[in-house]
Amino acid sequence: MAEGEWEQAPVRKKHLDRNSEGTDDRPLENGMDEEEPNFSDAEDFIDDVTDDELLGDLLKQKPSEAVGIDSVVVVDNIPQVGQERVSKLKNVIRKIFSKYGEIITEFYPEENGKTKGFIFLEYDTIENAFKAAKNMTGYKLDKSHTFAVNVFSDFENYGDIPDDWQPPEKQSFVDHGNLKTWLMDPDCHDQYSVIYDGGETTAIFKNTPSEGVLVEARKRWTETFVRWSPLGSFLATMHQKGIALWGGEKFVQIKRFAHPGVQLIDFSPCERYMVSFSPVLGVNEEPLAIIVWDTRTGYKKRAFHCETACQWPIFKWSPDGKFFARLSSDLLSIYETPSCGLLEKKSLKIPGIKDFGWSPSENILAYWTPEAKDSPARVTLLEIPSRKELRVKNLFNVGDCKMHWQTQGDYLCVKVDRVTKSKKVQSCNFEIFRIREKLFPVDSVELKEGIIAFAWEPVGSKFCVLHGEPPRVSASFYNIKTKANIELLKTMEKKQANSVFWSPTGQFVILAGLRNMNGYFEFIDTNDMTVMNSREHFMATDVEWDPSGRYVVTGVSWWSHKVDNAFWVWNFQGKLLQKCAREKFCQLLWRPRPKSLLDKEQVKEIKKNMKVYTKQFELKDRQNLTKASKEQIEKRQKMLTDFQSLQEYLEETYKGLKEERLHLRGGVDTDRFDSNFEELEDEEEVEFFLGEEITEIDEFEYE
Repeated sequence: MAEGEWEQAPVRKKHLDRNSEGTDDRPLENGMDEEEPNFSDAEDFIDDVTDDELLGDLLKQKPSEAVGIDSVVVVDNIPQVGQERVSKLKNVIRKIFSKYGEIITEFYPEENGKTKGFIFLEYDTIENAFKAAKNMTGYKLDKSHTFAVNVFSDFENYGDIPDDWQPPEKQSFVDHGNLKTWLMDPDCHDQYSVIYDGGETTAIFKNTPSEGVLVEARKRWTETFVRWSPLGSFLATMHQKGIALWGGEKFVQIKRFAHPGVQLIDFSPCERYMVSFSPVLGVNEEPLAIIVWDTRTGYKKRAFHCETACQWPIFKWSPDGKFFARLSSDLLSIYETPSCGLLEKKSLKIPGIKDFGWSPSENILAYWTPEAKDSPARVTLLEIPSRKELRVKNLFNVGDCKMHWQTQGDYLCVKVDRVTKSKKVQSCNFEIFRIREKLFPVDSVELKEGIIAFAWEPVGSKFCVLHGEPPRVSASFYNIKTKANIELLKTMEKKQANSVFWSPTGQFVILAGLRNMNGYFEFIDTNDMTVMNSREHFMATDVEWDPSGRYVVTGVSWWSHKVDNAFWVWNFQGKLLQKCAREKFCQLLWRPRPKSLLDKEQVKEIKKNMKVYTKQFELKDRQNLTKASKEQIEKRQKMLTDFQSLQEYLEETYKGLKEERLHLRGGVDTDRFDSNFEELEDEEEVEFFLGEEITEIDEFEYE
């Protein structure tokens, strides 16, 4: 080793010793040993370097005490079996719980040769353990064993409850007023909501024969649209942060629901629950895209992921609000309230199921499945919660099906598109199920033309079908007779229509040509099949019947067209009553009414004595008309008085400023055209040369 290299040798040796666990006893190349350096700290040395500075990255990965505990779940109410059946029990448990994640270890405590009735399962991640505990609690293995599943750390939490626990304070009752106050109107005037000014203003009006009476109007009440609850108790407004419910005589805020980015909402028929959808939260691991809320308490009942939002509502409700169902791939999931858990803890596996719908009056569910191999397409009526099949109808050569329930639940129409082997639509069949008759008989109506629209009479046994191709569109009306065939009442040809709107009370119907058909309407009385009136509202986009069936509104929405935005109010016979032009009119919705408390016998008695009530109504209508005329005269007189007062005020102000005008104009009084006329300059005439025209005249001889 050279002398220069030898001087650096101790440094190398020191570096080597620092990186070795023990001492290095190897001799140096020249045969000399070096004394091991002392690495001990001095007695007064203070170590001010923290572990976070030295090992920050490693400490972040340090497992917490809860990691090993929270990934373990405890399953209670396991069958107590002997050694000969333990392996079978393990296979069953493993099959049930492994769908929530990989099970690393499992432990079955035993006593006297039998399992104790509870087990421990360890998952690969904490998330899978929590998911298993949440979904498997209440799972019914058989009639005698229902699982109770908890994460292991829950036992410590339950055991560490402090002794000084205080119950929550009782909150005082907040009176929001009578939510049904609009039903007490002595003249039974309905209400409707209007959004205009491009969505800036939302107003509530009371409908009267002469004009709408303003009830409430607010700026920026909603950010997108509004929605009435099914019974009319609440008005729901949409906001970026969530939904707000309003009600009472002055429309005070009842509840708020935080759901950022919410776009769609839906209510249960009983108004007890509300479902909201937000695509903003649909990408999270935690289910937040779809939330079921309790409208009374404002609490979140349950949340769901959203695989697809192409069809809304995603959940369909039973008429009493006790069940709601959701369709997924080969599965029909039915949930029960108020727990919002799966009915009988499992979904219905129905291979190929395409669509379903609830009866509007009973807990009967209808669904259809397409053809598969040698099996025909099927329409099935299912009773809930028993899951009993009430009726099955086999169908052949089916391309597609659409189900239409009549409003009272008396009939179900299944529109069946028949196709050839090349999958071309050949014809259309309407399969009519008679729900109220024994064994649910089915009638069939066939049409060879394309179907444009179908609609049931809400109260009655008629239905209307629009078929054909524009401009040769026909409207066919049918009637279902009890225990008899379906009768064709009449076919009206060459109609300018693409939509059918029945009155809520039945009998009267509107054939409407909306949007590209320029807003042409025909008002039809189906009792004698006569056209009462034909009217036009150019480029109309919407038709809305009021709950009583006396009035109907047609509108041109600013959301669809940017010009001629207004809504018109008609009576059921097609007579125009009001033209309401609102700047950038967007949406009109009638406030729904709850079901009448009168039974069928009482309604029949009222119809029987209708002539007696008619005289009373006519007298009251004349009084209201006189009252309306008087109010209109008083309104005009007030406007005239206000104008005259303003005119007198402006004249007095003008006279008071005369001296100032004279001063500004150099003493010239210009209040009168002919005042100080001699001081004005002389009149001067000015001539302008406009042009010259030369005309050639033939020479004539004048004799």
